[in-house]
Amino acid sequence: QVQLVESGGGLVQAGGSLRLTCAASGGTFDRYSLAWFRRAPGKEREFVAFINWTGGRTVFTDSVKGRFTVSRDNSRNTATLQMSSLKPEDTAVYYCAAEQYGYGKEIEDYEYWGQGTQVTVSE
Repeated sequence: QVQLVESGGGLVQAGGSLRLTCAASGGTFDRYSLAWFRRAPGKEREFVAFINWTGGRTVFTDSVKGRFTVSRDNSRNTATLQMSSLKPEDTAVYYCAAEQYGYGKEIEDYEYWGQGTQVTVSE
Protein backbone atom coordinates (compact mmCIF):
# COMPACT_ATOMS: atom_id res chain seq x y z
CA GLN A 1 0.00 0.00 0.00
CA VAL A 2 1.42 3.32 -1.11
CA GLN A 3 0.48 6.57 0.57
CA LEU A 4 0.94 9.83 -1.32
CA VAL A 5 0.89 13.32 0.14
CA GLU A 6 1.01 16.42 -2.01
CA SER A 7 2.26 19.77 -0.78
CA GLY A 8 3.32 23.13 -2.15
CA GLY A 9 0.05 24.48 -3.46
CA GLY A 10 -1.05 28.03 -2.86
CA LEU A 11 -2.05 31.34 -4.39
CA VAL A 12 0.16 32.88 -7.04
CA GLN A 13 -0.18 35.65 -9.58
CA ALA A 14 -0.29 34.90 -13.28
CA GLY A 15 3.23 34.49 -14.61
CA GLY A 16 4.49 33.18 -11.30
CA SER A 17 5.83 29.80 -10.28
CA LEU A 18 5.00 27.07 -7.81
CA ARG A 19 6.65 23.80 -6.92
CA LEU A 20 4.48 20.89 -5.91
CA THR A 21 5.92 17.91 -4.09
CA CYS A 22 4.54 14.41 -3.82
CA ALA A 23 5.91 12.43 -0.87
CA ALA A 24 5.43 8.68 -0.93
CA SER A 25 5.53 6.06 1.77
CA GLY A 26 4.60 2.45 2.23
CA GLY A 27 6.00 1.03 -0.97
CA THR A 28 9.17 0.54 -2.97
CA PHE A 29 9.22 3.97 -4.53
CA ASP A 30 11.55 3.22 -7.39
CA ARG A 31 9.07 0.65 -8.76
CA TYR A 32 6.33 3.22 -9.19
CA SER A 33 5.60 5.52 -12.06
CA LEU A 34 4.02 8.78 -10.98
CA ALA A 35 1.60 11.12 -12.63
CA TRP A 36 0.12 14.49 -11.84
CA PHE A 37 -3.51 15.20 -12.56
CA ARG A 38 -5.62 18.24 -11.85
CA ARG A 39 -9.27 19.08 -11.46
CA ALA A 40 -10.35 22.60 -12.23
CA PRO A 41 -13.62 23.98 -10.85
CA GLY A 42 -16.54 22.50 -12.73
CA LYS A 43 -14.33 20.20 -14.79
CA GLU A 44 -13.25 16.60 -14.68
CA ARG A 45 -9.87 15.46 -13.47
CA GLU A 46 -7.31 15.64 -16.27
CA PHE A 47 -3.81 14.38 -16.88
CA VAL A 48 -0.98 16.89 -16.49
CA ALA A 49 2.36 15.07 -16.38
CA PHE A 50 3.98 11.66 -16.05
CA ILE A 51 7.37 10.41 -14.95
CA ASN A 52 8.35 6.78 -15.07
CA TRP A 53 9.92 4.79 -12.25
CA THR A 54 13.50 5.60 -13.26
CA GLY A 55 12.81 9.23 -14.07
CA GLY A 56 14.03 8.60 -17.58
CA ARG A 57 10.75 9.24 -19.33
CA THR A 58 8.42 12.18 -18.93
CA VAL A 59 5.21 13.11 -20.70
CA PHE A 60 3.17 16.31 -20.51
CA THR A 61 -0.21 17.40 -21.65
CA ASP A 62 0.05 19.97 -24.44
CA SER A 63 -1.23 22.89 -22.39
CA VAL A 64 1.70 22.74 -19.95
CA LYS A 65 4.55 21.82 -22.28
CA GLY A 66 7.41 24.27 -21.93
CA ARG A 67 6.02 25.60 -18.64
CA PHE A 68 5.97 22.59 -16.32
CA THR A 69 8.69 20.09 -15.53
CA VAL A 70 8.50 16.90 -13.51
CA SER A 71 11.27 15.15 -11.62
CA ARG A 72 11.77 12.61 -8.89
CA ASP A 73 14.27 11.73 -6.23
CA ASN A 74 14.11 8.03 -5.54
CA SER A 75 16.47 8.38 -2.60
CA ARG A 76 13.98 10.69 -0.88
CA ASN A 77 10.77 9.03 -2.13
CA THR A 78 9.57 12.30 -3.61
CA ALA A 79 8.45 13.68 -6.92
CA THR A 80 8.21 17.31 -7.92
CA LEU A 81 6.08 19.23 -10.37
CA GLN A 82 7.72 22.56 -11.11
CA MET A 83 5.20 24.96 -12.59
CA SER A 84 6.26 28.21 -14.24
CA SER A 85 4.54 30.91 -16.27
CA LEU A 86 1.34 30.01 -14.50
CA LYS A 87 -1.97 31.05 -16.01
CA PRO A 88 -5.38 31.48 -14.41
CA GLU A 89 -6.51 28.39 -16.30
CA ASP A 90 -3.98 26.36 -14.31
CA THR A 91 -6.13 26.91 -11.23
CA ALA A 92 -7.10 23.48 -9.96
CA VAL A 93 -6.61 20.88 -7.29
CA TYR A 94 -3.48 18.96 -8.23
CA TYR A 95 -3.19 15.27 -7.47
CA CYS A 96 -0.28 12.90 -7.43
CA ALA A 97 -0.93 9.31 -8.53
CA ALA A 98 1.20 6.18 -8.59
CA GLU A 99 1.16 2.85 -10.35
CA GLN A 100 3.79 0.12 -10.19
CA TYR A 101 5.74 0.17 -13.46
CA GLY A 102 2.80 1.96 -14.96
CA TYR A 103 2.14 4.31 -17.80
CA GLY A 104 -0.95 6.16 -18.82
CA LYS A 105 -2.90 9.37 -19.00
CA GLU A 106 -6.15 8.03 -17.66
CA ILE A 107 -7.38 8.03 -14.08
CA GLU A 108 -7.92 4.28 -14.34
CA ASP A 109 -4.22 3.74 -15.03
CA TYR A 110 -3.29 4.59 -11.43
CA GLU A 111 -4.11 2.74 -8.26
CA TYR A 112 -2.79 5.11 -5.62
CA TRP A 113 -3.76 8.74 -5.17
CA GLY A 114 -3.00 11.60 -2.88
CA GLN A 115 -5.60 13.95 -1.42
CA GLY A 116 -4.60 16.85 -3.63
CA THR A 117 -3.28 20.36 -3.15
CA GLN A 118 -5.00 23.54 -4.29
CA VAL A 119 -3.30 25.82 -6.78
CA THR A 120 -4.91 29.16 -7.46
CA VAL A 121 -3.56 31.53 -10.09
CA SER A 122 -4.90 35.07 -10.00
CA GLU A 123 -5.04 37.52 -12.89
